[in-house]
Amino acid sequence: MVVIPANAAENLLDALVNAGYTATYTETRGGMLRQSQYSLFIAVKKEQLEEVIGVIRDNCHTQVEMKTHPFNDQGFSENQALTAEIGGAIAFIWDIESIETFS
Repeated sequence: MVVIPANAAENLLDALVNAGYTATYTETRGGMLRQSQYSLFIAVKKEQLEEVIGVIRDNCHTQVEMKTHPFNDQGFSENQALTAEIGGAIAFIWDIESIETFS
């Protein structure tokens, strides 16, 4: 399972499909800012895992966001830049013994 920002989902899904993989996804919200994200569920064999992780690494990058903070803790105006890392991906990897489908 990979959690990525919503604005990176289309690129990653396209890259996975182009590499021969499929994914099921759902929109999720979480984190400190409650931003929209996508959770992608990708099932692959163990020997395919490193290739899929490579596709994710190549398509999901952390970006730095800068904003100006108008006040310091004494209330005086300062034009101090604040930075935060946004984007990227978080992967959860499970070793699954069996998968069943129901018709």
